[in-house]
Amino acid sequence: MHAANILESKAGVQNPAQTFQEGGPMPVIVIANPKGGVGKSTLATNVAGYFATQGHSVMLGDIDKQQSSRLWLGLRPPAAVPIAAWDVARDDVVRPPKGTTHVVLDTPAGLHGKRLKDVLRIADRVLVPLQASIFDIYATRAFLDQVMDQGKDGKPALGIVGMRVDERTIASEQLQQFVAGLGLPVVGMLRPTQNYVHLAARGLTLFDVAPGRVARDLEQWRDICKWLG
Repeated sequence: MHAANILESKAGVQNPAQTFQEGGPMPVIVIANPKGGVGKSTLATNVAGYFATQGHSVMLGDIDKQQSSRLWLGLRPPAAVPIAAWDVARDDVVRPPKGTTHVVLDTPAGLHGKRLKDVLRIADRVLVPLQASIFDIYATRAFLDQVMDQGKDGKPALGIVGMRVDERTIASEQLQQFVAGLGLPVVGMLRPTQNYVHLAARGLTLFDVAPGRVARDLEQWRDICKWLG
Protein backbone atom coordinates (compact mmCIF):
# COMPACT_ATOMS: atom_id res chain seq x y z
CA MET A 1 0.00 0.00 0.00
CA HIS A 2 1.50 3.27 -1.13
CA ALA A 3 0.17 5.37 1.72
CA ALA A 4 -1.72 4.14 4.73
CA ASN A 5 -1.83 4.43 8.51
CA ILE A 6 -2.90 8.00 9.00
CA LEU A 7 -3.32 9.26 12.56
CA GLU A 8 -6.45 11.05 13.60
CA SER A 9 -6.87 13.20 16.69
CA LYS A 10 -10.14 13.96 18.42
CA ALA A 11 -10.27 17.33 16.67
CA GLY A 12 -10.10 15.74 13.23
CA VAL A 13 -7.44 14.28 10.99
CA GLN A 14 -4.30 16.20 11.87
CA ASN A 15 -1.38 14.23 10.43
CA PRO A 16 -2.07 12.53 7.08
CA ALA A 17 1.35 10.91 6.78
CA GLN A 18 2.38 9.53 10.14
CA THR A 19 3.31 6.10 8.79
CA PHE A 20 4.11 4.63 5.38
CA GLN A 21 3.62 1.12 4.16
CA GLU A 22 5.26 0.44 0.85
CA GLY A 23 3.79 -2.05 -1.56
CA GLY A 24 1.39 -1.79 -4.45
CA PRO A 25 0.76 1.52 -6.16
CA MET A 26 -2.06 3.67 -4.81
CA PRO A 27 -2.22 7.10 -6.44
CA VAL A 28 -2.75 9.85 -3.87
CA ILE A 29 -4.23 13.05 -5.28
CA VAL A 30 -4.06 16.04 -2.95
CA ILE A 31 -6.26 19.11 -3.45
CA ALA A 32 -4.57 22.03 -1.73
CA ASN A 33 -4.46 25.79 -1.47
CA PRO A 34 -3.86 27.64 1.81
CA LYS A 35 -6.47 30.23 0.87
CA GLY A 36 -10.06 29.51 1.84
CA GLY A 37 -13.05 29.67 -0.47
CA VAL A 38 -11.24 28.76 -3.68
CA GLY A 39 -13.17 25.56 -4.43
CA LYS A 40 -11.03 22.81 -2.88
CA SER A 41 -13.95 20.62 -1.84
CA THR A 42 -15.69 21.11 -5.19
CA LEU A 43 -12.55 19.97 -6.96
CA ALA A 44 -11.88 17.08 -4.54
CA THR A 45 -15.37 15.62 -4.76
CA ASN A 46 -15.42 15.78 -8.54
CA VAL A 47 -11.96 14.19 -8.82
CA ALA A 48 -13.20 11.39 -6.57
CA GLY A 49 -16.34 11.10 -8.68
CA TYR A 50 -14.30 10.85 -11.86
CA PHE A 51 -12.14 8.01 -10.53
CA ALA A 52 -15.16 6.18 -9.13
CA THR A 53 -17.05 6.27 -12.43
CA GLN A 54 -13.94 4.84 -14.12
CA GLY A 55 -14.37 1.71 -12.01
CA HIS A 56 -11.76 2.48 -9.34
CA SER A 57 -12.20 1.91 -5.62
CA VAL A 58 -11.87 5.46 -4.32
CA MET A 59 -11.39 6.89 -0.84
CA LEU A 60 -12.13 10.57 -0.29
CA GLY A 61 -10.30 11.78 2.81
CA ASP A 62 -10.74 15.12 4.50
CA ILE A 63 -8.04 16.55 6.75
CA ASP A 64 -10.02 19.75 7.28
CA LYS A 65 -11.66 20.10 10.71
CA GLN A 66 -14.81 21.30 8.94
CA GLN A 67 -15.04 17.89 7.20
CA SER A 68 -16.84 19.31 4.14
CA SER A 69 -16.05 16.29 2.00
CA ARG A 70 -17.29 13.85 4.67
CA LEU A 71 -20.51 15.86 4.86
CA TRP A 72 -20.83 15.56 1.09
CA LEU A 73 -20.33 11.79 1.30
CA GLY A 74 -23.20 11.66 3.75
CA LEU A 75 -25.45 13.24 1.12
CA ARG A 76 -24.45 10.77 -1.57
CA PRO A 77 -27.41 8.61 -2.68
CA PRO A 78 -27.16 4.80 -2.40
CA ALA A 79 -27.65 4.43 -6.16
CA ALA A 80 -24.53 6.48 -6.96
CA VAL A 81 -21.17 4.85 -7.64
CA PRO A 82 -19.66 4.30 -4.17
CA ILE A 83 -16.92 6.51 -2.75
CA ALA A 84 -15.50 5.52 0.64
CA ALA A 85 -14.49 7.64 3.62
CA TRP A 86 -11.72 7.01 6.17
CA ASP A 87 -11.63 3.73 8.05
CA VAL A 88 -10.94 4.41 11.73
CA ALA A 89 -9.52 1.46 13.65
CA ARG A 90 -9.73 0.90 17.42
CA ASP A 91 -6.24 2.32 17.81
CA ASP A 92 -7.47 5.61 16.26
CA VAL A 93 -5.35 4.98 13.17
CA VAL A 94 -7.06 6.10 10.00
CA ARG A 95 -6.56 3.85 6.99
CA PRO A 96 -7.92 3.68 3.47
CA PRO A 97 -10.61 0.95 3.35
CA LYS A 98 -9.39 -2.45 2.20
CA GLY A 99 -9.26 -2.66 -1.58
CA THR A 100 -8.82 1.08 -2.12
CA THR A 101 -7.03 1.83 -5.39
CA HIS A 102 -7.15 5.66 -5.46
CA VAL A 103 -7.02 8.24 -2.66
CA VAL A 104 -8.20 11.85 -2.95
CA LEU A 105 -7.36 14.18 -0.04
CA ASP A 106 -9.20 17.43 0.61
CA THR A 107 -7.12 19.82 2.72
CA PRO A 108 -7.86 22.86 4.91
CA ALA A 109 -7.19 26.52 4.37
CA GLY A 110 -3.99 27.64 6.05
CA LEU A 111 -2.13 24.41 5.30
CA HIS A 112 1.58 25.08 5.86
CA GLY A 113 4.71 24.00 7.68
CA LYS A 114 4.98 20.43 8.95
CA ARG A 115 1.44 19.50 8.01
CA LEU A 116 2.06 20.60 4.45
CA LYS A 117 5.30 18.60 4.36
CA ASP A 118 3.45 15.52 5.62
CA VAL A 119 0.81 15.87 2.93
CA LEU A 120 3.37 16.38 0.17
CA ARG A 121 5.31 13.34 1.34
CA ILE A 122 2.44 11.01 0.42
CA ALA A 123 1.14 12.92 -2.61
CA ASP A 124 1.64 11.68 -6.16
CA ARG A 125 -0.18 14.66 -7.66
CA VAL A 126 -1.22 18.00 -6.21
CA LEU A 127 -4.05 19.95 -7.78
CA VAL A 128 -4.19 23.61 -6.75
CA PRO A 129 -7.53 25.35 -7.33
CA LEU A 130 -6.94 29.01 -8.05
CA GLN A 131 -9.41 31.78 -8.78
CA ALA A 132 -8.65 34.41 -11.39
CA SER A 133 -8.27 37.20 -8.86
CA ILE A 134 -5.02 39.12 -8.50
CA PHE A 135 -5.37 38.83 -4.72
CA ASP A 136 -5.84 35.04 -4.84
CA ILE A 137 -3.02 34.65 -7.33
CA TYR A 138 -0.39 36.39 -5.23
CA ALA A 139 -1.69 34.95 -1.96
CA THR A 140 -0.97 31.50 -3.41
CA ARG A 141 2.53 32.31 -4.70
CA ALA A 142 4.42 31.37 -1.52
CA PHE A 143 2.52 28.09 -1.28
CA LEU A 144 3.37 27.12 -4.85
CA ASP A 145 7.03 28.00 -4.25
CA GLN A 146 7.08 25.76 -1.16
CA VAL A 147 5.52 22.84 -3.01
CA MET A 148 8.03 23.16 -5.85
CA ASP A 149 10.96 23.50 -3.43
CA GLN A 150 9.98 20.33 -1.57
CA GLY A 151 9.37 18.25 -4.64
CA LYS A 152 11.93 15.64 -5.65
CA ASP A 153 12.36 13.87 -8.98
CA GLY A 154 9.17 15.39 -10.32
CA LYS A 155 7.07 14.21 -7.38
CA PRO A 156 4.53 15.32 -6.56
CA ALA A 157 3.37 16.49 -9.96
CA LEU A 158 1.80 19.92 -9.58
CA GLY A 159 -1.08 21.27 -11.64
CA ILE A 160 -3.26 24.37 -11.47
CA VAL A 161 -7.00 24.43 -12.03
CA GLY A 162 -8.61 27.81 -12.63
CA MET A 163 -11.87 27.97 -10.67
CA ARG A 164 -14.91 30.04 -11.60
CA VAL A 165 -13.01 31.46 -14.57
CA ASP A 166 -14.53 33.35 -17.45
CA GLU A 167 -11.84 32.85 -20.09
CA ARG A 168 -12.91 36.03 -21.90
CA THR A 169 -11.77 38.29 -19.05
CA ILE A 170 -8.53 40.10 -18.29
CA ALA A 171 -8.40 38.27 -14.96
CA SER A 172 -8.20 34.97 -16.84
CA GLU A 173 -5.27 36.27 -18.88
CA GLN A 174 -3.51 37.37 -15.68
CA LEU A 175 -3.94 33.90 -14.22
CA GLN A 176 -2.46 32.26 -17.32
CA GLN A 177 0.50 34.66 -17.35
CA PHE A 178 1.17 34.17 -13.64
CA VAL A 179 1.22 30.39 -13.86
CA ALA A 180 3.24 30.40 -17.08
CA GLY A 181 5.86 32.51 -15.31
CA LEU A 182 6.22 29.74 -12.72
CA GLY A 183 6.57 27.06 -15.34
CA LEU A 184 3.52 25.19 -14.07
CA PRO A 185 0.76 23.64 -16.16
CA VAL A 186 -2.78 24.95 -16.09
CA VAL A 187 -4.53 21.60 -16.49
CA GLY A 188 -8.02 23.07 -16.66
CA MET A 189 -10.22 26.14 -16.43
CA LEU A 190 -13.68 25.66 -14.88
CA ARG A 191 -16.41 28.15 -15.58
CA PRO A 192 -18.66 29.75 -12.96
CA THR A 193 -21.82 27.63 -13.01
CA GLN A 194 -24.52 26.54 -10.58
CA ASN A 195 -24.15 22.94 -11.79
CA TYR A 196 -21.49 22.29 -9.14
CA VAL A 197 -23.65 23.83 -6.40
CA HIS A 198 -26.80 21.89 -7.28
CA LEU A 199 -24.97 18.57 -7.66
CA ALA A 200 -22.99 18.98 -4.43
CA ALA A 201 -26.23 19.52 -2.51
CA ARG A 202 -27.27 16.01 -3.59
CA GLY A 203 -23.91 14.35 -2.99
CA LEU A 204 -23.24 14.07 -6.71
CA THR A 205 -20.60 15.10 -9.24
CA LEU A 206 -20.58 15.95 -12.93
CA PHE A 207 -19.68 12.35 -13.61
CA ASP A 208 -22.77 10.93 -11.88
CA VAL A 209 -25.41 12.46 -14.14
CA ALA A 210 -26.36 12.16 -17.80
CA PRO A 211 -23.51 13.69 -19.84
CA GLY A 212 -25.93 15.76 -21.90
CA ARG A 213 -26.94 17.72 -18.81
CA VAL A 214 -23.40 18.91 -18.12
CA ALA A 215 -21.72 18.57 -21.52
CA ARG A 216 -20.00 21.95 -21.42
CA ASP A 217 -18.54 21.27 -17.99
CA LEU A 218 -17.38 17.76 -18.87
CA GLU A 219 -15.53 19.24 -21.85
CA GLN A 220 -13.65 21.52 -19.45
CA TRP A 221 -12.70 18.47 -17.39
CA ARG A 222 -11.22 16.56 -20.32
CA ASP A 223 -7.65 17.80 -19.87
CA ILE A 224 -7.87 17.51 -16.08
CA CYS A 225 -8.87 13.86 -16.42
CA LYS A 226 -5.98 13.23 -18.82
CA TRP A 227 -3.56 14.81 -16.33
CA LEU A 228 -4.91 12.67 -13.50
CA GLY A 229 -4.26 9.56 -15.54
